[in-house]
Amino acid sequence: MEIPLLADIIIMLGLAVFVILIFQKLRLPTILGLLITGLIAGPSGLNLVKASHEVEMLSEIGVILLLFIIGLEFSLKELMAIKKYVLIGGAIQVFATILAVNLIGHVLGFSTSESLFLGFLFSLSSTAIVLKILQDRREINSPHGRMILAILIFQDIIVVPMMLVTPLMAGKSENILFSVIFLVLKGLLIVAIVYVSARYVVPKLLFQITKTRSKELFLLSTIVICLAVAGLTSSMGLSLSLGAFLAGLIISESEYSHQATSNIIPFREVFSSFFFVSIGMLLDVQFLTEHIGWVLFFTLLTFVVNSFMGGIASFVLGFPTRTAILVGFALFQVGEFAFILSKVGLENGLMNNLSYQYFLSVSVLTMAFTPFVISQANPFATWVLRHLPKGWVRAEKQTRMADEYNDHIVIIGYGLTGRHIARVARQVGIPYNILELNSETVRRERSKGEPIFYGDAVHPIILNHLGIQQARIAVVAISDAKATKQTVANIRSLSSTVHIIARTSFVTEMAENYRMGADEVIPEELETSIEIFTRVLDKYLVPRDEIMNFIDRIRSGNYSMMRSLQTTEFLPSVSSLHLTGMTTAALKTFPENKQIVGRTLQESDLRARYGITILAIKRQETLIEEVDHNTFILAGDLLYVFGRKENLILFERALKASEELPETSRQPEAEDLI
Repeated sequence: MEIPLLADIIIMLGLAVFVILIFQKLRLPTILGLLITGLIAGPSGLNLVKASHEVEMLSEIGVILLLFIIGLEFSLKELMAIKKYVLIGGAIQVFATILAVNLIGHVLGFSTSESLFLGFLFSLSSTAIVLKILQDRREINSPHGRMILAILIFQDIIVVPMMLVTPLMAGKSENILFSVIFLVLKGLLIVAIVYVSARYVVPKLLFQITKTRSKELFLLSTIVICLAVAGLTSSMGLSLSLGAFLAGLIISESEYSHQATSNIIPFREVFSSFFFVSIGMLLDVQFLTEHIGWVLFFTLLTFVVNSFMGGIASFVLGFPTRTAILVGFALFQVGEFAFILSKVGLENGLMNNLSYQYFLSVSVLTMAFTPFVISQANPFATWVLRHLPKGWVRAEKQTRMADEYNDHIVIIGYGLTGRHIARVARQVGIPYNILELNSETVRRERSKGEPIFYGDAVHPIILNHLGIQQARIAVVAISDAKATKQTVANIRSLSSTVHIIARTSFVTEMAENYRMGADEVIPEELETSIEIFTRVLDKYLVPRDEIMNFIDRIRSGNYSMMRSLQTTEFLPSVSSLHLTGMTTAALKTFPENKQIVGRTLQESDLRARYGITILAIKRQETLIEEVDHNTFILAGDLLYVFGRKENLILFERALKASEELPETSRQPEAEDLI
């Protein structure tokens, strides 16, 4: 059975691979490559894609997943922290832009309704493009990133009242007041649902799901929550993307947000590609070339007005001049929701075909220019600050946002090894965080205050959340050999400076882990042998420094000495030590031997008779450490003695015998030595 959409998807993605590969060689943004792909494949290009409506549906999923991930990286607490930016900053940017565009529209000869509607369109920036770029640049949590996100959230909310007001401005709506009141009530209901779900429902549900250890079930549950909340908001008249953002907020309140993010990232990348391609398909190349002068003029005008209004909103809220410039530059383009709103305007007669084509051309160009503009925002801000009079510049605060993690240990796996490392780090004051895949362990340890997160380290996005690039050491202490290698490779791809220590079960796994980027690999197989051999040498009274020297040589040579016993170059010599036959023992006295019990050491003359030395005596609960020739031996004493093994055997027999056994010089029989 032929599936037309499948052929279109193959054409789009195949062409995108080719175009983006060229753009990467030229060091041009990926988003621009996707827009060019849409231009080539669209009606104005080679007209390769026939199912344009289905492509738009796929692109909508991309926007949903993008907003979902943004919500995952936030929390209700963080959202409340920027509520002033959302309400005040967003309102200033949107309404100031509407006013400015309305004035320009009057100058160009548009009616009041048409000018006001154009203001609606140009006040909406591109959530998908801007947040994607900020994520790639890791600036979402920066001051300007939070301000940009706040304004975009306000825009996503305000687009719904705009869609309700548009028919009224065209004189085609009956009861707009009732619609607005009803919308507010629905919004309050959604907020209540989000709060209850985030606090009580979803964390418990995900806990039960993660207990199954099924990655497929966790992924399906995450996607269902995202789409269900998005569908709920859509059914209530709000945007799908706003619902996806709220769904992300719901999951962000649990300890499973990092794992959910890593699962959704691949899907987001694919579907958001459809979005950018579909935007490129909208551009009419023939119209653009015929009206290039006016299109460029309106594009420049859009840049000036939107950048200025975004900067003003930031400046009013007390941000420094540099941040205001960064915010303005990021919000200058016309966004995806403006396309949806423009269709409502067309249906209600607030736009004609000519103004619609101008709008499309300007919108696509501003989107295409966005990556370049954002990349140049900081250098431009530096240039402005250098040339503006000092009295005109609001200085930046000297304090900066502290990194959540810095110079810390990342512990991957909270088994016995991970627990020991965490305990030692905590005791000596070294900062650390932990990644563990057992949800029950995560919940239990988080309740104790441990900085532990749920997730699988084979996903690089989780390592980013753990601050792997700021870490000094990463310890990989998981039992899965394949996952260990993948984790080591992921860590090394994200950071070339972090010191990676990996634990493996067998020697055969060492070479592959070193190849993946590990700095040290500790095989349990050989470490157990080393520990046993250390105790053997210690028992043979080999000096401790020689033992430690030997162990250091083994480890520095990647255990090659333990794997090949052909060389004895570094082995400590035991045969030359005259104390190898000496040992210690703890022997208890009995009242039967009157030659020893009840006498002083001088009287019993144990050293001469048995060739042993009393090191200490434990008498009931008292330990007698200072032993001399006047010390008495009493019944029930525990004697700590030192001497040759055969002499200790004779002395033990003497303690148990009723009569003394004087033959200290006789050789012990075979059964004595057993």
